[in-house]
Amino acid sequence: MTAIIIGTHGKFSQEILRSSEMIFGKQENVSAVTFEPGEGPDDLVKKYKKELEQLDLKEGVLFLVDLFGGSPFNAASRIVSEDENMDIVTGINLPMLLEVYGVRDSSNFQELVDTAKNAAKEGIKSLKEVLVQQEDDEL
Repeated sequence: MTAIIIGTHGKFSQEILRSSEMIFGKQENVSAVTFEPGEGPDDLVKKYKKELEQLDLKEGVLFLVDLFGGSPFNAASRIVSEDENMDIVTGINLPMLLEVYGVRDSSNFQELVDTAKNAAKEGIKSLKEVLVQQEDDEL
């Protein structure tokens, strides 16, 4: 099972993990890393490496972070650049995380990356657009 590390500014990573487990149940091989005020990129790299020691890395590591170019992304990039069986997907949101949980037992690493990217996009909806689409479908 692919390992997942959620890395974000502040405690968002811990909270989105908690929220996802409320819906999907407790997850194995998943970790949350926070980037707190006063910390720098080296602190994050150390935190990531500490978590990597605790996870099963045989099937790869998917970093799910908040912002492309932000400190959690930049620190993860330093680790990912050393291993072809790791990648980073930015823009973490709850639909992305839940979809990744649902397919990670049956998907290869690249399929998991693709699922994360697609689920994040598909999770963004407007109620009014959905209602209009439903009306159009009924015609």
